[in-house]
Amino acid sequence: MEVILLQKTEHLGDLGDRVNVRRGFARNFLIPKGRATEATPANVARFEARRVELERLATGALGAAEARREQLEGLTITIPSKAGDEGRLFGSIGTAEIAEAISEQGVAVERREVRLPAGPMHQTGEFEVTLHLHMDVNTVVKIAIVAE
Repeated sequence: MEVILLQKTEHLGDLGDRVNVRRGFARNFLIPKGRATEATPANVARFEARRVELERLATGALGAAEARREQLEGLTITIPSKAGDEGRLFGSIGTAEIAEAISEQGVAVERREVRLPAGPMHQTGEFEVTLHLHMDVNTVVKIAIVAE
């Protein structure tokens, strides 16, 4: 199924690209989320009429993400947690706890923006966590997990 991307989409393309995707992916994800529209002649004309507005919105979102990255650079977050004598946590620190701790510092971060490729943290210590703020904007924040 051929669709027109209304936003930059990871692994697919940029705003305005016409791409072929599987019908289920288009109908169940891209179109309901507002990331794409079916590439019919009427939708192509409608997209071209809105192209400037969509590009302005995309530029604004990129600028907001870069501003948030500047606020987060060099930030070290301390998260207290119950731990045993050897530094093993009773439980774990995941994306929700990290996002909440960063948001308490004054920079709004959503849970889905926190990337933990190795999974939740189960030890005390210092870790570097990647935040995926926008398709083109990533930053690293230091997280210090200390025993209560």
